[in-house]
Amino acid sequence: MSTAIHNTNKACCTIPPVQADYQPKGSFKSLGDFQKVYVAGPEKSDNAIICVFDIFGFFPQTQQGADIVASNLNTTVYMPDFFEPNEAFPSSKYPPKTDQDKADIQAFFGGTASPPKAIAKLTKFGNYLKSQGAKNVGIYGFCWGGKVVVSAAGENTPFTAASIIHPAMLSVDDAEKLTIPLAIYVSHDESEDEYNKIVDVIGKKSFASLNDHKYYKNMFHGWAAARGDLNNEDNKREYEEVYGKLIEFFKKSL
Repeated sequence: MSTAIHNTNKACCTIPPVQADYQPKGSFKSLGDFQKVYVAGPEKSDNAIICVFDIFGFFPQTQQGADIVASNLNTTVYMPDFFEPNEAFPSSKYPPKTDQDKADIQAFFGGTASPPKAIAKLTKFGNYLKSQGAKNVGIYGFCWGGKVVVSAAGENTPFTAASIIHPAMLSVDDAEKLTIPLAIYVSHDESEDEYNKIVDVIGKKSFASLNDHKYYKNMFHGWAAARGDLNNEDNKREYEEVYGKLIEFFKKSL
């Protein structure tokens, strides 16, 4: 498989995931072209939201976030398994300790987690949800999933609003192509310069009043998803805040 796509975020490739005690409230279903989709919230809602997880796949911290968004907005949140029929990247290989581990992670980004493939799957699933009656569909993603989400939010997108949280492969070029509102929340491990450029670009868009952004200088890459340590008070506080901001963003943009 091609390994042309490389993740250059050093923190993304070095911070290990942290297990959480949370028991997800949602259930798994087969929907659209996906055999496995984590579904949180009501059975049906006027709008829908899709979460694109990070490379570790289904993790309690990420699922807990989906449950929080779903319950607060009374909106169904869908988290498809973008890596099927393959597996998510094994957390045991993080951080990569050998050259082989490093090669494996880059091969994963170029193959199973190829952004173009995931973007196509996400777009098709969005159209599927709309065909099932969803009036508006929002999307949000973490790390690798952030790149997928922002890349799917350009011309002819089926989505109404997008958010990226500690995104990998952050690029102002993606922001230039945006046609829908964006909420961007980054940690100190992402490029502050690139973040500022993105905020400037989206601030000049016609939908600028709906955008949201924050630079979490005291947080690390992954704090709101698989690598979040919810036993740490600082992490827990910022985890709660960013999901609160995400909820408010979708409230006004969907």
